[in-house]
Amino acid sequence: MDKSRFSMLLLEPGEIYFEDYSCIITQQNSLKSDYFREGRLKLCSKSLLFEPRDWTYPLIKLQFRDCVELCLVDSTERNNVIVVKVKQYAEMLEENILAPYKFFYEKKDFYIFFDFASAEECLGQMQQLLRASTLHAPEHNSMVATILHSRYMRMKFDPVMMDDFTEEIVCELQAEKISPLVRHQGKLALTPTTIYFQPFSNIESIPILKIKFKNLKRIYKRRFLLRQVGLEIYSTEESSVPHIYLTFENEYERNRIYQILEESPHVSLEKVHVEEMTLQWQNGVVSNYDYLTYLNCMADRSKNDLTQYPVFPWIIADYTSETIDFTKPETFRDLSKPMGALNPDRLEKLKERFHEMTDPKFLYGSHYSAPGLVLFYLVRKYPQYMLCLQNGRFDHPDRMFNSMKDVFNNCLKNMSDFKELVPEFYDVEAKGDFLVNKFEIDFGSRHDGTKVNDVALPPWAKSPEDFVCKLRDALESNYVSKHIHLWIDLIFGYKQRGEEAIKAENVFHHVCYEGSVDLECIYDMNDRHALEVQIMEFGQVPKQLFTKPHVRRISPQIAKPMCCEMNRSYRIECIDVIRLHKESVTCVVRQSERIISVGRDGTLKVYDAEKRKQIRSVALSPTPLSCCVMVDNNVVAVGAWDNEIYLYDVEYGRVVESFRAHDDSVSCLTWLHKERLLISGGCDGVVRVWGNIGKTGQALRGLKMEFDHDGKITCLTHRRRHEVDVITGTSDGELFIWSLNNKGLIAKFSAHPSEITCVCFVLSADRIVTANTERDITVTDLSVLHSVYQKKLPDIGRSLYWDGNSLLWIGGGSGVLRQWNMLTVAQNAELNAHDGSINDIYFDEASNTLLTASEDRTVKVWKLTQAS
Repeated sequence: MDKSRFSMLLLEPGEIYFEDYSCIITQQNSLKSDYFREGRLKLCSKSLLFEPRDWTYPLIKLQFRDCVELCLVDSTERNNVIVVKVKQYAEMLEENILAPYKFFYEKKDFYIFFDFASAEECLGQMQQLLRASTLHAPEHNSMVATILHSRYMRMKFDPVMMDDFTEEIVCELQAEKISPLVRHQGKLALTPTTIYFQPFSNIESIPILKIKFKNLKRIYKRRFLLRQVGLEIYSTEESSVPHIYLTFENEYERNRIYQILEESPHVSLEKVHVEEMTLQWQNGVVSNYDYLTYLNCMADRSKNDLTQYPVFPWIIADYTSETIDFTKPETFRDLSKPMGALNPDRLEKLKERFHEMTDPKFLYGSHYSAPGLVLFYLVRKYPQYMLCLQNGRFDHPDRMFNSMKDVFNNCLKNMSDFKELVPEFYDVEAKGDFLVNKFEIDFGSRHDGTKVNDVALPPWAKSPEDFVCKLRDALESNYVSKHIHLWIDLIFGYKQRGEEAIKAENVFHHVCYEGSVDLECIYDMNDRHALEVQIMEFGQVPKQLFTKPHVRRISPQIAKPMCCEMNRSYRIECIDVIRLHKESVTCVVRQSERIISVGRDGTLKVYDAEKRKQIRSVALSPTPLSCCVMVDNNVVAVGAWDNEIYLYDVEYGRVVESFRAHDDSVSCLTWLHKERLLISGGCDGVVRVWGNIGKTGQALRGLKMEFDHDGKITCLTHRRRHEVDVITGTSDGELFIWSLNNKGLIAKFSAHPSEITCVCFVLSADRIVTANTERDITVTDLSVLHSVYQKKLPDIGRSLYWDGNSLLWIGGGSGVLRQWNMLTVAQNAELNAHDGSINDIYFDEASNTLLTASEDRTVKVWKLTQAS
């Protein structure tokens, strides 16, 4: 059978195809007419479309609104005849060549001789649609919806095409399959193992679409025309249907299908949370292109919905130079401003208009992404979409996408042009095919007589492929990596709406924002239709993903050395178990071959790792010892519950000095080797900084500064940038950042709802990991002072340790030791290290060993070997 030329794209956007009939069409009431065409007649909600069997003949489109008369006629040759009298008609795809439709503004009679169907029955359906065409758009849509609904009610899901017709159907619903500008009505049926979609019409190439539950990869809830009724499903490549976008009658039905799929034991979905992806992007594991693609997906942007097509930024601002230099800031567009704010003169005029408006005000009267704007860029790749959207016509040749330089200049100067780009500009796999007139379509000639053909590229691009590759390089460049988070704030983040949007000159018409209009509550057909048209033509702002400033990406110069270790992991082997304490071991350090540990039994133990025997044991306090740090090669500082800090000389086996450091237990210590400062935290809520350490009897006099907190100090660490900052965690779940230079508070914020148990930096001086008593682990970006990743672990003790590269060691409350790669934000391995909670982890780079101290009264020494 010959392949049909008919496509839903030959209809108006949203027009419904009902059924087709085998027939002959002539322009006289005779089969002997010179105009004689055999083919099929398509009955649609706004038109009749005849497809001749012979491909050399054009398809004929007869709009119901152009019909003068529609009736049965008698014929000497056949009785099954209808005449359609029109005042104008259109022809398309003559000789199967894609081109603008030909419109004939003349009266014409078309006689339809049906081969098998009853002309009388067909006439009844046609006249019903003819009456609908005389109504205003809202009433017309309502009448067509009623006709469609009555047809739906008569149709049932046909189990014949199922893999196993004995399968139980657990759910059956009316749904629509969405593709750009087209909606296919049908029935969705779920069995315990398979998704089936059966279109009502015969337009699909296969009568039923099937997706096995076991092949499902990702499922996304989607907003479609400002209503939460969409569901986008992705499956594996081996699936016969790798992707499908469905919409339902209401949100409840959509959520019901989503829940069934999510809870099925046969479904195993790939889930990457926004926080996890953000952290991987920030670490340089995920590229800027992939991250923007991911954000678009999470913000309801899909290539199946032109009203919510993925949006990408203009990056390069130079389209005239012979060469392009990515090291020069002037090569790039200012990513901190929306397109409409890049030209100060234009912005001033727009702001004058904004202030003269009544509420709700808007700064920009057109959007940065809408169906017409998307197809403006992609008309050479998808010309059939533009013909569908613009009623069979392309845009005027002078208004088409002819030159990159002209389009960018227009976006900077035109008072109604603020469009961004589409992902195809950065898709190196497609090689810039959207810039080439590969179908050799006649788009017409410009005012200077030049024919519209391929897009004119800037001088620095040798070809469309080279152009796209250079744009991709620009997107991944150092400059863009440092500034792209500012653009994310505008499109997906906290500057998208509200007061921050006004400050950023980023305000669009209120209808395009999610939540501003509830179509379900608009019962007036005219009002609802007007809003739907506005949504279609104006576009929609993406779903807001971030309500706080987006984190910056770590500079590629820093990230690249780490990326080479992205997949690094260690095998760990226990080479020694040290049992010296009578109660739990709270802290452990290593200095050369000496392993020093302290415990709740109040004793300090020194163990020789080479000789494998204890060489020192001293009862420092009648109360538990909480922490210890080496302050030089032989002296260890120990914090105790009796409020004292003890300085013990390991070489000579004696207490050098002890002093009352706090008004309550000393909970944590850290040592700044370069500054020779000891920092202590106590349960009295105070952090103190001590100098004069090592000068006998001078420690108390060496108190340099102290920082007060409301809660108990549970952990502390420090970072070095231009100066040294101290970071403290409290029993209230708060983190404090203190400056040692000016002795003041830099920032404080709530990191957890409960007590912070441990803290350490990872990957950079702006990233900190904390854990709390509720088993939550959080990564916080200190540059924006909010978390970028959170995860609840099965258990967690009081210990975290970062190895200085990409690995984070996490001690579990049940004795499990976990190894996490902080670049990919994924667990590499875990093992049962102890029989009790792990209280401390210490890594000794010189011996390449990891030490763990536990509630089970042991210290274990682990040898690390890099996994292949």
